[in-house]
Amino acid sequence: MSTHVFNVNGRRVSVECDDSVRLLWVLRDLLGIHGPKYGCGLNVCKACTSHINGTAFNPCSVPVSDIKESDEITTIEGLAASVGKDLHPMQEAWLEGDVAQCGYCQPGQIMAAAALVKEKGADISDDDLDQIRNICRCGTYHRIREAIKAGAAKM
Repeated sequence: MSTHVFNVNGRRVSVECDDSVRLLWVLRDLLGIHGPKYGCGLNVCKACTSHINGTAFNPCSVPVSDIKESDEITTIEGLAASVGKDLHPMQEAWLEGDVAQCGYCQPGQIMAAAALVKEKGADISDDDLDQIRNICRCGTYHRIREAIKAGAAKM
């Protein structure tokens, strides 16, 4: 067992676990942060999408030993705090667009969308939207794309 120290949603955390434990399980099982969902565990479905230092990544595919003390992990629970509001503009757009059906993939979808708009800017194209590869079993892709455009306009 090793001690791992890093930042999650603006808070410094310390956990003891084996170096090979995937960050998703550290977040969910050891820290009680349940926004990032377990879907495939293979970096394919992207239900766990979160941010590391402002960039989208999938904690299901990253061993906790790869996380540095200076790294800032942001999950859906901490996204709104990044803009100092109750909800991030992308979360507001999701609600206004009534995007979710089952909702399981939505935290990952929102986190991927927020990172994409941060990287590309508010004027995103359909080609930019094609970069988001998160799987939605309910098939609400049209509403997801509309919400991303609406959220981008508010960011």
